Amino acid sequence: MSSEQKPTPDRAPAEPRPARLTAAAALAGVEGLALAALGVYLLVMGLLGDPDSPRQAETGGLTLLALAALPLVAARGLLLCRRWSRGPALITQLMAVPVVWTLVDTGGALVAAGVALAVAAATVLVLLINPTATRALGIGVTDA
Repeated sequence: MSSEQKPTPDRAPAEPRPARLTAAAALAGVEGLALAALGVYLLVMGLLGDPDSPRQAETGGLTLLALAALPLVAARGLLLCRRWSRGPALITQLMAVPVVWTLVDTGGALVAAGVALAVAAATVLVLLINPTATRALGIGVTDA
């Protein structure tokens, strides 16, 4: 058995995690936490508040809590340099596009939230397609 750690399909080579990958993980984690916070808020308001439609608020809250799992799991995988984590992180950013459109189209104070989400999603996309990040995740690495 050699002392050199070889990459496995799930784990990238043993190298330090680049700052770009850490930044992408942090942004994905913040997105996941924001979704979870909004989900908890909607759920609590549906149960204890006086919304127009309690069932809709509760369902929306549970849906957001379920959706929050994807970026949170992806962020953890990125921090651990797991190869599989790039896909869920990219999908999360692409799913943000219609949300951004809706927020900006709504107008008012939601425009700022839409712009912030657009900037975060674009930043994570750029960070994850960067060659440094793909190498750290073991994507495109071949054994010679």
